[in-house]
Amino acid sequence: MPMTFTQLEIFVLVAEYQSFTLAAKQLNITQSAVSHALKSLEKHWNVRLMTREQNQIELTHIGRQLLQHAKELLNTAQIMQQEVSASLGIQQGTLRIGSFGASASIHLLPELLKAYRQRYPHIEIYVEEGTDHEVAQWIQQRQVDVGFAVLPRPHLDTFPLLQDIFIALIPASYPIARHAQLNIQELAHYPFILTKAGSQTHVEQLLRRHGVRPKIQYQMLQLLTILNMVNLQEGVAIVADMSMTPELLQLHPNVVKRPLTPNTQRQIGLAVKDAQSASPAARAFIQLAQEMFYFDA
Repeated sequence: MPMTFTQLEIFVLVAEYQSFTLAAKQLNITQSAVSHALKSLEKHWNVRLMTREQNQIELTHIGRQLLQHAKELLNTAQIMQQEVSASLGIQQGTLRIGSFGASASIHLLPELLKAYRQRYPHIEIYVEEGTDHEVAQWIQQRQVDVGFAVLPRPHLDTFPLLQDIFIALIPASYPIARHAQLNIQELAHYPFILTKAGSQTHVEQLLRRHGVRPKIQYQMLQLLTILNMVNLQEGVAIVADMSMTPELLQLHPNVVKRPLTPNTQRQIGLAVKDAQSASPAARAFIQLAQEMFYFDA
Protein backbone atom coordinates (compact mmCIF):
# COMPACT_ATOMS: atom_id res chain seq x y z
CA MET A 1 0.00 0.00 0.00
CA PRO A 2 1.22 3.57 -0.66
CA MET A 3 2.55 5.71 2.14
CA THR A 4 -0.05 8.01 3.72
CA PHE A 5 0.22 11.27 5.62
CA THR A 6 -1.60 9.59 8.50
CA GLN A 7 1.22 7.07 8.79
CA LEU A 8 3.79 9.89 8.75
CA GLU A 9 1.89 11.76 11.47
CA ILE A 10 1.78 8.64 13.63
CA PHE A 11 5.53 8.09 13.06
CA VAL A 12 6.32 11.66 14.13
CA LEU A 13 4.12 11.50 17.24
CA VAL A 14 5.53 8.16 18.42
CA ALA A 15 9.04 9.53 17.95
CA GLU A 16 8.24 12.75 19.83
CA TYR A 17 6.37 11.09 22.71
CA GLN A 18 8.50 7.92 22.71
CA SER A 19 5.25 6.15 23.43
CA PHE A 20 2.70 4.24 21.38
CA THR A 21 0.09 4.85 24.08
CA LEU A 22 0.51 8.64 24.16
CA ALA A 23 0.54 8.86 20.36
CA ALA A 24 -2.68 6.84 20.19
CA LYS A 25 -4.28 9.06 22.85
CA GLN A 26 -3.26 12.21 20.98
CA LEU A 27 -4.83 10.93 17.75
CA ASN A 28 -7.80 9.34 19.54
CA ILE A 29 -7.14 5.95 17.94
CA THR A 30 -6.22 2.55 19.35
CA GLN A 31 -2.68 1.52 20.17
CA SER A 32 -3.02 -1.36 17.70
CA ALA A 33 -3.85 1.15 14.94
CA VAL A 34 -0.64 3.04 15.77
CA SER A 35 1.37 -0.18 15.65
CA HIS A 36 -0.27 -1.21 12.37
CA ALA A 37 0.49 2.16 10.75
CA LEU A 38 4.18 1.99 11.71
CA LYS A 39 4.52 -1.60 10.49
CA SER A 40 2.92 -0.59 7.17
CA LEU A 41 5.35 2.32 6.86
CA GLU A 42 8.34 0.11 7.62
CA LYS A 43 7.11 -2.44 5.10
CA HIS A 44 6.66 0.28 2.47
CA TRP A 45 10.22 1.57 2.99
CA ASN A 46 11.70 -1.85 3.84
CA VAL A 47 13.56 -0.41 6.84
CA ARG A 48 13.34 -0.55 10.64
CA LEU A 49 12.33 2.87 11.99
CA MET A 50 12.59 2.23 15.72
CA THR A 51 13.36 -0.39 18.31
CA ARG A 52 11.47 -1.12 21.49
CA GLU A 53 13.33 -2.69 24.42
CA GLN A 54 12.19 -2.75 28.05
CA ASN A 55 9.41 -0.28 27.26
CA GLN A 56 11.94 2.15 25.79
CA ILE A 57 11.52 3.37 22.19
CA GLU A 58 14.59 4.43 20.26
CA LEU A 59 14.84 5.57 16.64
CA THR A 60 17.22 3.73 14.38
CA HIS A 61 19.80 5.67 12.38
CA ILE A 62 17.58 5.69 9.28
CA GLY A 63 14.59 6.45 11.49
CA ARG A 64 16.25 9.64 12.73
CA GLN A 65 17.07 10.67 9.18
CA LEU A 66 13.55 10.05 7.92
CA LEU A 67 11.92 11.74 10.92
CA GLN A 68 13.12 15.18 9.85
CA HIS A 69 11.90 14.60 6.30
CA ALA A 70 8.55 13.40 7.65
CA LYS A 71 8.16 16.58 9.69
CA GLU A 72 8.99 18.70 6.64
CA LEU A 73 6.52 16.77 4.49
CA LEU A 74 3.73 17.18 7.04
CA ASN A 75 4.43 20.87 7.38
CA THR A 76 4.48 21.34 3.61
CA ALA A 77 1.29 19.31 3.29
CA GLN A 78 -0.41 21.52 5.88
CA ILE A 79 0.59 24.68 4.01
CA MET A 80 -0.55 23.17 0.70
CA GLN A 81 -3.86 22.12 2.23
CA GLN A 82 -4.48 25.61 3.53
CA GLU A 83 -3.79 27.08 0.08
CA VAL A 84 -5.95 24.47 -1.65
CA SER A 85 -8.74 25.00 0.87
CA ALA A 86 -8.71 28.72 0.20
CA SER A 87 -8.85 28.18 -3.56
CA LEU A 88 -11.75 25.72 -3.20
CA GLY A 89 -13.69 27.98 -0.88
CA ILE A 90 -14.03 25.44 1.92
CA GLN A 91 -12.68 27.54 4.76
CA GLN A 92 -16.31 28.28 5.53
CA GLY A 93 -19.44 26.36 4.66
CA THR A 94 -21.61 23.43 5.69
CA LEU A 95 -21.20 19.67 5.52
CA ARG A 96 -24.16 17.33 6.07
CA ILE A 97 -23.19 13.73 6.87
CA GLY A 98 -25.37 10.62 7.00
CA SER A 99 -24.33 7.82 9.35
CA PHE A 100 -25.80 4.42 10.16
CA GLY A 101 -25.55 2.10 13.13
CA ALA A 102 -22.79 1.66 15.65
CA SER A 103 -20.22 0.60 13.02
CA ALA A 104 -20.08 4.02 11.39
CA SER A 105 -21.34 6.23 14.22
CA ILE A 106 -19.07 4.79 16.92
CA HIS A 107 -16.12 3.21 15.15
CA LEU A 108 -15.48 5.65 12.29
CA LEU A 109 -17.27 8.96 12.69
CA PRO A 110 -15.90 10.39 15.99
CA GLU A 111 -12.24 10.01 15.01
CA LEU A 112 -12.94 11.33 11.52
CA LEU A 113 -14.94 14.35 12.74
CA LYS A 114 -12.21 15.33 15.18
CA ALA A 115 -9.58 15.29 12.43
CA TYR A 116 -11.86 17.12 10.01
CA ARG A 117 -12.64 19.89 12.50
CA GLN A 118 -8.93 20.34 13.16
CA ARG A 119 -8.24 20.69 9.45
CA TYR A 120 -11.35 22.75 8.59
CA PRO A 121 -12.39 24.47 11.84
CA HIS A 122 -14.83 26.88 10.17
CA ILE A 123 -16.97 24.27 8.39
CA GLU A 124 -20.32 23.73 10.10
CA ILE A 125 -21.06 20.01 10.39
CA TYR A 126 -24.44 18.32 10.78
CA VAL A 127 -24.85 14.58 11.29
CA GLU A 128 -28.03 12.61 10.61
CA GLU A 129 -28.25 9.02 11.89
CA GLY A 130 -30.50 6.33 10.46
CA THR A 131 -30.41 2.88 8.89
CA ASP A 132 -28.12 2.09 5.98
CA HIS A 133 -31.17 2.21 3.68
CA GLU A 134 -32.26 5.59 5.04
CA VAL A 135 -28.81 7.10 4.60
CA ALA A 136 -28.73 5.93 0.97
CA GLN A 137 -32.09 7.62 0.41
CA TRP A 138 -30.87 10.85 2.01
CA ILE A 139 -27.87 10.85 -0.32
CA GLN A 140 -30.05 10.21 -3.36
CA GLN A 141 -32.39 13.02 -2.35
CA ARG A 142 -29.46 15.32 -1.46
CA GLN A 143 -30.63 15.62 2.15
CA VAL A 144 -27.00 14.93 3.07
CA ASP A 145 -23.83 15.73 1.14
CA VAL A 146 -22.06 12.47 1.94
CA GLY A 147 -22.91 9.35 3.91
CA PHE A 148 -21.53 6.06 5.12
CA ALA A 149 -22.79 3.04 3.18
CA VAL A 150 -22.48 -0.71 2.93
CA LEU A 151 -21.08 -1.30 -0.54
CA PRO A 152 -21.84 -1.80 -3.36
CA ARG A 153 -24.37 0.97 -4.03
CA PRO A 154 -24.88 0.87 -7.82
CA HIS A 155 -26.82 4.16 -8.07
CA LEU A 156 -24.34 6.22 -6.05
CA ASP A 157 -20.69 7.17 -6.44
CA THR A 158 -18.85 5.31 -3.71
CA PHE A 159 -15.45 5.29 -2.04
CA PRO A 160 -14.43 2.11 -0.16
CA LEU A 161 -12.81 2.47 3.25
CA LEU A 162 -12.52 -0.85 5.08
CA GLN A 163 -13.89 -4.37 5.52
CA ASP A 164 -16.11 -5.55 8.35
CA ILE A 165 -17.71 -8.88 9.22
CA PHE A 166 -20.86 -9.98 11.01
CA ILE A 167 -20.43 -11.90 14.25
CA ALA A 168 -22.63 -13.83 16.64
CA LEU A 169 -23.15 -12.69 20.24
CA ILE A 170 -23.73 -15.73 22.42
CA PRO A 171 -24.37 -16.24 26.15
CA ALA A 172 -21.27 -17.81 27.65
CA SER A 173 -23.41 -20.59 29.16
CA TYR A 174 -24.63 -21.83 25.75
CA PRO A 175 -22.80 -24.94 24.41
CA ILE A 176 -22.06 -23.19 21.08
CA ALA A 177 -20.04 -20.54 22.97
CA ARG A 178 -17.24 -23.13 23.19
CA HIS A 179 -16.86 -23.18 19.40
CA ALA A 180 -14.05 -21.09 17.89
CA GLN A 181 -16.39 -20.14 15.06
CA LEU A 182 -20.06 -20.70 14.46
CA ASN A 183 -21.93 -22.07 11.49
CA ILE A 184 -24.80 -19.68 10.91
CA GLN A 185 -27.21 -22.64 10.62
CA GLU A 186 -26.72 -23.38 14.33
CA LEU A 187 -28.39 -20.12 15.30
CA ALA A 188 -31.77 -21.52 14.22
CA HIS A 189 -31.84 -23.68 17.37
CA TYR A 190 -31.70 -20.82 19.87
CA PRO A 191 -33.86 -17.81 20.81
CA PHE A 192 -32.85 -14.96 18.51
CA ILE A 193 -32.58 -11.21 19.20
CA LEU A 194 -32.96 -9.24 15.97
CA THR A 195 -31.38 -5.82 15.64
CA LYS A 196 -33.69 -3.05 14.44
CA ALA A 197 -30.78 -0.64 13.95
CA GLY A 198 -28.68 0.12 10.87
CA SER A 199 -27.68 -3.49 10.19
CA GLN A 200 -31.18 -4.99 10.28
CA THR A 201 -31.60 -5.31 6.51
CA HIS A 202 -28.19 -6.92 6.10
CA VAL A 203 -28.74 -9.36 8.97
CA GLU A 204 -32.10 -10.40 7.51
CA GLN A 205 -30.54 -10.85 4.05
CA LEU A 206 -27.76 -12.93 5.58
CA LEU A 207 -30.22 -15.22 7.32
CA ARG A 208 -32.33 -15.62 4.18
CA ARG A 209 -29.28 -16.32 2.02
CA HIS A 210 -28.37 -19.28 4.22
CA GLY A 211 -31.94 -20.49 4.70
CA VAL A 212 -31.99 -19.77 8.43
CA ARG A 213 -35.36 -19.14 10.05
CA PRO A 214 -34.50 -17.80 13.47
CA LYS A 215 -36.75 -18.10 16.51
CA ILE A 216 -37.08 -14.35 16.99
CA GLN A 217 -37.64 -13.69 20.68
CA TYR A 218 -37.01 -9.95 20.70
CA GLN A 219 -36.46 -7.09 18.27
CA MET A 220 -34.20 -4.40 19.73
CA LEU A 221 -33.11 -1.00 18.43
CA GLN A 222 -30.26 -0.23 20.83
CA LEU A 223 -27.00 -2.19 20.78
CA LEU A 224 -26.63 -1.91 24.55
CA THR A 225 -30.07 -3.45 25.02
CA ILE A 226 -29.12 -6.37 22.78
CA LEU A 227 -25.92 -6.90 24.74
CA ASN A 228 -27.79 -6.80 28.04
CA MET A 229 -30.31 -9.40 26.82
CA VAL A 230 -27.57 -11.74 25.61
CA ASN A 231 -25.76 -11.18 28.90
CA LEU A 232 -28.95 -12.32 30.68
CA GLN A 233 -28.93 -15.50 28.52
CA GLU A 234 -32.13 -14.49 26.72
CA GLY A 235 -30.86 -15.43 23.26
CA VAL A 236 -28.26 -14.99 20.53
CA ALA A 237 -27.80 -12.08 18.11
CA ILE A 238 -25.92 -11.12 14.95
CA VAL A 239 -24.21 -7.72 14.85
CA ALA A 240 -21.40 -6.02 12.94
CA ASP A 241 -17.97 -6.72 14.39
CA MET A 242 -16.93 -3.04 14.30
CA SER A 243 -19.76 -2.18 16.67
CA MET A 244 -18.37 -4.52 19.34
CA THR A 245 -15.61 -2.65 21.12
CA PRO A 246 -13.56 -4.41 23.81
CA GLU A 247 -14.89 -1.87 26.32
CA LEU A 248 -18.49 -2.89 25.60
CA LEU A 249 -17.72 -6.60 25.94
CA GLN A 250 -15.92 -6.04 29.23
CA LEU A 251 -19.13 -4.59 30.64
CA HIS A 252 -20.99 -7.79 29.66
CA PRO A 253 -18.90 -10.68 31.03
CA ASN A 254 -21.46 -13.36 30.11
CA VAL A 255 -21.30 -12.52 26.39
CA VAL A 256 -18.86 -14.03 23.90
CA LYS A 257 -18.52 -13.07 20.25
CA ARG A 258 -17.78 -15.61 17.55
CA PRO A 259 -17.10 -15.24 13.80
CA LEU A 260 -19.68 -16.82 11.52
CA THR A 261 -19.16 -19.36 8.77
CA PRO A 262 -19.56 -19.15 5.86
CA ASN A 263 -17.64 -15.84 5.70
CA THR A 264 -19.91 -12.84 6.26
CA GLN A 265 -17.64 -10.02 5.14
CA ARG A 266 -19.00 -6.65 4.09
CA GLN A 267 -17.38 -3.47 2.82
CA ILE A 268 -17.97 -0.05 4.40
CA GLY A 269 -17.39 3.16 2.48
CA LEU A 270 -18.63 6.66 1.79
CA ALA A 271 -21.12 7.60 -0.91
CA VAL A 272 -22.31 10.71 -2.72
CA LYS A 273 -24.99 11.20 -5.33
CA ASP A 274 -22.55 12.46 -7.96
CA ALA A 275 -18.81 12.77 -7.39
CA GLN A 276 -18.46 15.40 -10.10
CA SER A 277 -20.90 17.76 -8.41
CA ALA A 278 -19.93 16.96 -4.79
CA SER A 279 -19.19 20.01 -2.67
CA PRO A 280 -15.57 20.84 -1.88
CA ALA A 281 -16.30 20.17 1.79
CA ALA A 282 -17.66 16.70 0.96
CA ARG A 283 -14.69 15.90 -1.28
CA ALA A 284 -12.34 16.97 1.51
CA PHE A 285 -14.23 14.73 3.97
CA ILE A 286 -13.90 11.73 1.65
CA GLN A 287 -10.22 12.38 1.06
CA LEU A 288 -9.55 12.61 4.79
CA ALA A 289 -11.51 9.39 5.46
CA GLN A 290 -9.43 7.53 2.88
CA GLU A 291 -6.22 8.89 4.38
CA MET A 292 -7.27 7.70 7.83
CA PHE A 293 -8.92 4.37 7.12
CA TYR A 294 -8.22 3.02 3.66
CA PHE A 295 -4.85 1.40 4.49
CA ASP A 296 -6.75 -0.82 7.01
CA ALA A 297 -9.06 -2.12 4.28
